[in-house]
Amino acid sequence: MAWKIIWSPKAIETFDQVIDYLQAKWTEKEIIHFANETEHVINLIAINPYLFRGSEKENVHEVVITKHNLLLYQVIENEMRVELLAFFDTRQHPKKK
Repeated sequence: MAWKIIWSPKAIETFDQVIDYLQAKWTEKEIIHFANETEHVINLIAINPYLFRGSEKENVHEVVITKHNLLLYQVIENEMRVELLAFFDTRQHPKKK
């Protein structure tokens, strides 16, 4: 049974920031690649939210979408849902996560 996926406002904001950056600096090909990879990873999370590595915070996991983008998400086990928390640029200092 698939877990319910919820996008937090921060996840929506940071996803849009990545798309805006790609539109300004790259091509449609990179935008499509990022969107497809994001969708693929979210589908995997919906099937098994424990598939990807845990982070320092309890019930928070992280997964690499592209070499420059990481997705942080929280597993809420008692409700069988996953909340997407934020997209993080891997070139930033890790303490900003």
